[in-house]
Amino acid sequence: MIRKLIKNLSQAIRKQAKQAISQDPALPVITPRSEHGISRSEISEYALKVLYRLHKNGYAAYLVGGAVREILLGKHPKDFDISTDAKPEQVKRLFRNCRIIGRRFRLAHVFFGDEVTEVATFRAASEAVHSESGMVMADNVFGTLEEDAFRRDFTINALYYNIADFSVVDFMGGMQDIKDGIVRMIGEPEIRFREDPVRILRAVRFCAKLNFKLADNLLAPMQELKCLLHNVSSARLYQELAKLFFTGHALDTYLLLKKQEMLGFLFPLTESNLVQNSYPTDKLIVQILKDTDERLAQNKTATPAFLFAALLWHAVCERAKIFSQKGKRPHEALFDAQDAILTEQTKVIGIPKMTQQTIKDIWSLQWRLEKAYQRNAFKLLSHLRFRAGLDFLIARNKIGEYTLLADFWQKFALLSDHERLEHVKKLPKLLNKKQDAIYLKNLGLLNQKK
Repeated sequence: MIRKLIKNLSQAIRKQAKQAISQDPALPVITPRSEHGISRSEISEYALKVLYRLHKNGYAAYLVGGAVREILLGKHPKDFDISTDAKPEQVKRLFRNCRIIGRRFRLAHVFFGDEVTEVATFRAASEAVHSESGMVMADNVFGTLEEDAFRRDFTINALYYNIADFSVVDFMGGMQDIKDGIVRMIGEPEIRFREDPVRILRAVRFCAKLNFKLADNLLAPMQELKCLLHNVSSARLYQELAKLFFTGHALDTYLLLKKQEMLGFLFPLTESNLVQNSYPTDKLIVQILKDTDERLAQNKTATPAFLFAALLWHAVCERAKIFSQKGKRPHEALFDAQDAILTEQTKVIGIPKMTQQTIKDIWSLQWRLEKAYQRNAFKLLSHLRFRAGLDFLIARNKIGEYTLLADFWQKFALLSDHERLEHVKKLPKLLNKKQDAIYLKNLGLLNQKK
């Protein structure tokens, strides 16, 4: 019953939109080549090859979505998506280096070395298959350019660059919304969020990334329907995480997620620690997100493992404290807490096994680096995750979290081998028990009974 109602409402809205498009001579708005800032020099040479070949063979060929939006904003896109009236099988016949992927959404991927150009056939979303909650489960009914424009989520993502005459085709007012700096939903927000709850996170991401504002009619539906994020698969949420936090605007995204009270739907354990305020969780996360944005601005790498390590570090400390109070030794409490926290978090966001191991290594190195002595200093230096572990230790030191040897390791990592032989002598043969006890107490791992 609910699914049928949502489908009927969705079809009615789309019908009205299509009628408006056909009746209003101002729609679509065509911006000619001379009046927009898109240059083919900003488009990947491989994407251009796909566009030209489709056009040469009689198919419609449009650059669409994020690439058009980014170029109009003076940015340099990395991904180039193409929309066409050619079916996936027809695209495959044009390109030997093509692979058809997906079940829910059948797409053609054209490979040029390591670069992939995604080619999607125009969709008619009114015939999409919906779940009981309204989520789109399959969307493989092909349609027209107008229908495809309405199927897209936000107006700023529904702009089409036509390779035939180099114009920009705009059915939904996206050009004006880009000028006004507004993230606006195409169609009824409640229905569109039910179709795909990830759109709630996408709205947040675009606001943070582009410094845009949410349209007024998005605020209430986002708050009402954010619980639907629980229906999204953990694997898909992991993919969305990379888009949220690794586009150079991680800190702004985090702050906006907190403002919209959505952090708990992604990281419930993190939100719990923020509420309890028993650890400087927010300071550590803010520091590491700042560092992440700076690294990306310098074209350096940033990994999800490091972000997860920051978001969940104090949850691990809290859980280890509980285990320690039950009689476990400090290092055993830490290791068991790591497993327990990652198990709980992975139920929400599907963290790959390899990433989980990297997270554990970063956490374990906090203990090992702080308990270092002369005999194992060089062994720790050769650890595969030494640099990540040290960066995490330095971040903790920056926010004033009690660390014993952050300065030592920071200097040690920059020295030559000969200089390290002298510098390592500054380490005690063994950390004295008083220092060790202070550190354990700070983490809450000192078993008072012993």
